[in-house]
Amino acid sequence: MTEFWDSITSVQPEPSLKVVIGTAVAALILIAWQPLWHLTRQVVTIAHEGAHGLIAALVGRKLSGIRLHSDTSGVTVSRGRPTGPGMIAVLLAGYPGPAIFGLAAAFVLSRGYAVALLWGLLLALVILLLQIRNLYGLWSVLVFGAVVFGVSWWGSSSVQSAFAYLLTWFLLLAAPRAVLELQYSRRGGRGRSSDADQLWRLTGVPALMWVGLFGLVTLGCLALGVVWSGVLPG
Repeated sequence: MTEFWDSITSVQPEPSLKVVIGTAVAALILIAWQPLWHLTRQVVTIAHEGAHGLIAALVGRKLSGIRLHSDTSGVTVSRGRPTGPGMIAVLLAGYPGPAIFGLAAAFVLSRGYAVALLWGLLLALVILLLQIRNLYGLWSVLVFGAVVFGVSWWGSSSVQSAFAYLLTWFLLLAAPRAVLELQYSRRGGRGRSSDADQLWRLTGVPALMWVGLFGLVTLGCLALGVVWSGVLPG
């Protein structure tokens, strides 16, 4: 247990620039190639719904459960006032959520705590698992958690660091694509129950402006994450 705790709290050696760029390229492939994106997008959905659930708990709403679906959609149900700042905050959290989580991960990695990041992610997945209310969602979180656990427990320090960077890049790069998909869906006449459209009905601010805000936040997180990664000078 002492060795285990030391591995979590110790600062890992900074990976080479080649590893940092290589994991960014690998993450971009996972996002850009449609057959892979259909599988890996579920990670974005987990982060998206997790952000809804986290903010719902922070603003005092009662979280009723989270469902993840095979089409990579999801829904987070919470009880409380259907209007007001709390509900607005919950709806705002979803699309920026993966990017903000990715930025937080980039900050932790910039301090050299790759192993701590992976075990922190595992803890978050365990908490999320308690809120899952359908079989596919349970399976999705368990599979993702098993991959993270396998790398955290059996991977060498270099493998753990590379995997942590891959996950971080994936969240930072995937978040803007998810926003683009949201607007594409809305232009096609779908997605009228999207977070942006619900915000429009709650606030009177056009849904397109909320989509734009989501895009700005995700791109801003990506830009700052690039700086923190060491690829560009801060």
